Amino acid sequence: MRPIQKLQWVLGVMGAFILAIAIGFWERPVSYFNELLYFQMDVAGAQSDSVTVAGHRIHYYVQGPSGGPAVVLVHGLGGHAEDWRNLAPYLTHAGYRVYTPDLPGYGRSQQPTDFSYSIPDEVGVVVGFMDAMGLKQVDLGGWSMGGWIVQRVAYEHPERVRRLILFDSAGLYETPAWNTALFTPESTGELDELDALLMPHPPKVPGFIARDILRKSSENAWVIQRALKTMLTGHDSTDSVLPQLKMPVLIVWGELDRITPLSQGEKMHRLVPQSQLDVIEGCGHLAPVQCADKIGPGFVEFLRTGNRE
Repeated sequence: MRPIQKLQWVLGVMGAFILAIAIGFWERPVSYFNELLYFQMDVAGAQSDSVTVAGHRIHYYVQGPSGGPAVVLVHGLGGHAEDWRNLAPYLTHAGYRVYTPDLPGYGRSQQPTDFSYSIPDEVGVVVGFMDAMGLKQVDLGGWSMGGWIVQRVAYEHPERVRRLILFDSAGLYETPAWNTALFTPESTGELDELDALLMPHPPKVPGFIARDILRKSSENAWVIQRALKTMLTGHDSTDSVLPQLKMPVLIVWGELDRITPLSQGEKMHRLVPQSQLDVIEGCGHLAPVQCADKIGPGFVEFLRTGNRE
């Protein structure tokens, strides 16, 4: 093969490869974004693994020094372990060992059809995960639905929780003022409404990305709907639980949160006498992702001392 022909062949192969990537991104952009998140976690030194809890495969990340104090962080409804990607580095750099599991039905964990996805059963999974990791006592944090779950863990297993951290947490017996069906959007209009609830000044989502988000939403809607159905009964609310907690509690809240408004964080603060409330200005429900730089230093200080400065 002549040099010019070889060059043309190489350029043709490269062009075909780039075209295939472009087509793939156009058809399934969510998969590409997920792979980018996985890469970001890998670069940060997070180890991806899985463990069996109550017969179900649970995916998780662990990062930070092996001998560091253990911190377990639990994501919210429709979330996944990578949601902690911006906040976890503050902890690992301070010497903590951080565990971030995917709850059943979310992220890369198993989606069992015989699981209730209720708060009590998710509590059992979190405790079972701690047992599987050999963690007798941890600093335990949860975001949104995850905050509800860890409140119940702290109440039912207080000896397992050194400190409790709640991020824009659900759990109080209050009917949402917004349409909960938006958590499983079926149109671009509903997706825009959900984004407006989740964050101030949401960016405009390109049509081809919105289309793929809606496709994934349709696939996973049954998990979220089953979880919402149990939560909206209010049977497992924590209004009477919170005053009984004895460990130090840090409550972190986005000032502009519309999913769980700041008034709920303020009520939790009143119900837990030893708690501290950290309001993050200009941030909404996605504060742990979008405002990690404002949360991280105070979070670390709280873990070190039981207080924040």
